Amino acid sequence: MSRLEGLRANSSQFTLEGEPFRILGGSIHYFRVPRAYWEDRLLKMKACGLNTLTTYVPWNLHEPERGTFNFQDQLDLKAYVSLAAEMGLWVILRPGPYICAEWDLGGLPSWLLQDKGMQLRTTYPGFVDAVNLYFDKLVAVIKPLMFEEGGPIIAVQVENEYGSYAKDEKYMPFIQNCLQSRGIKELLLTSDNWEGLRYAGMEGVLKTINLQRLSFGAIQRLADMQPLKPLMVTEYWSGWFDVWGEHHHVFHAEDMIAVVSEILKRGVSINLYMFHGGTSFGFMNGAMDLGTYKPQVTSYDYDAPLSEAGDCTPKYQLLRNLLSQYHSEPLPVEPTPQKTRAYDPVAIQQHLSLWDSLHFTAKGEMILSLLVENCGRVNYGKALDDQRKGIVGDILLNHTPLTGFTIFCLDMKPGFMNRLMSSGQWKSDFKSPSIPGFFQARLYVDGPPRDTFIRLPGWGKGVVFVNGQNLGRHWCIGPQLFLYLPGTWLRSGANQIIVFEEQKVDDKILFAENLDHGRTIDVYKLPFCTLL
Repeated sequence: MSRLEGLRANSSQFTLEGEPFRILGGSIHYFRVPRAYWEDRLLKMKACGLNTLTTYVPWNLHEPERGTFNFQDQLDLKAYVSLAAEMGLWVILRPGPYICAEWDLGGLPSWLLQDKGMQLRTTYPGFVDAVNLYFDKLVAVIKPLMFEEGGPIIAVQVENEYGSYAKDEKYMPFIQNCLQSRGIKELLLTSDNWEGLRYAGMEGVLKTINLQRLSFGAIQRLADMQPLKPLMVTEYWSGWFDVWGEHHHVFHAEDMIAVVSEILKRGVSINLYMFHGGTSFGFMNGAMDLGTYKPQVTSYDYDAPLSEAGDCTPKYQLLRNLLSQYHSEPLPVEPTPQKTRAYDPVAIQQHLSLWDSLHFTAKGEMILSLLVENCGRVNYGKALDDQRKGIVGDILLNHTPLTGFTIFCLDMKPGFMNRLMSSGQWKSDFKSPSIPGFFQARLYVDGPPRDTFIRLPGWGKGVVFVNGQNLGRHWCIGPQLFLYLPGTWLRSGANQIIVFEEQKVDDKILFAENLDHGRTIDVYKLPFCTLL
């Protein structure tokens, strides 16, 4: 058959190039894995017996400011998809514009909310205009990577779990048209959890389901909705995400493999979400709000088959053994494990008060200073339109509104950090450090840099930067009590570490060779997962 015939869903089984095809997929997000490690993670995917890579595309990283686009370096989507093709993997692309993903505002740029009337994920004109501009740029990048063009992308997802949101019946056809009118001709699909499947489908778009356990007859329900169509679990949740102040979620390997095995026995295609979770570096973690606001942690380990640092877990080995039964040839050899290192502790050398760093001078004697932190915008549910951050109302003193505030933006981007380093206010005396503030240390690496994990016992809550890279947030309430530091972001010799700390400080920073997730809870005991 001609290669012009891509993935088709015209019968109870997928076909690719005219031959029966089962999708054995796994999710790895390029924006959560240092670019230098993309190849290692994809090789491990191939060695596990998977044949398809799925990835979201985060709009808020690719267009961080309105009209300013970035598809370079860590965000080089073309290079990532092309690398997957070199590994012999097909690709299913999930371009949103909303992606959920436990990612700030579900991947939607926060600048959209500068419009006070904004209605996200609808055909509100301001949202439509922004999506059209973004898709003009995005499709120009991805169209040459489509199967029809000789690339590895065999399917594209239309939005994400819209059945659970469903505010505008015209919205999903609009997103479908955004793709097709720009020349995307590959198979289109949607993915929804049990609740979202109730939402009406679209002509020519395949419905798929997201789940973790085979309860409520979910797959049979999908089959009844689409007779004589292939069945697919687009998100088989291999674990779960964590929120601050609760336990680390685990999904025991034996429980996961039992369900995956049953799905495969039924002839259903599957994609493991996640196969490798990685890290929500910087300030990109999302949050839940189903009545109580709960920000998510920096680590996106997800208890996936590959750990946050890319190590093969027992879950990986069991999955590899299972999937090998669905291949006629032996699976590739697993790549050599990455070396890690527990560096010696480093001492804090200098500190800088946040208030001193602002160079603020005021007339008069009484100053009220407030620090307002965005801990992460909600990424799922009905509260998306309400995620404006900062001081969003009056500040009252004895019922009287206070005015005349001078507001400083602490974006902590490279320009901000460079100005910080040039400040003449840094102090070496550690007897009375000021909080909130910045604390500086140096790590000297002899030999090739290795992956490591930063530990901050004795510290409170804040952010860690290494050589200008924002590793993410730390918080002593857990469950995450470490920060993954990729060796590729270190260099032989001196490395600069800056901790922004809000609550309490210690005089040193520790390192560990292995991550420790602390307190755990089985996801099967989590009512929210059962509901979904």
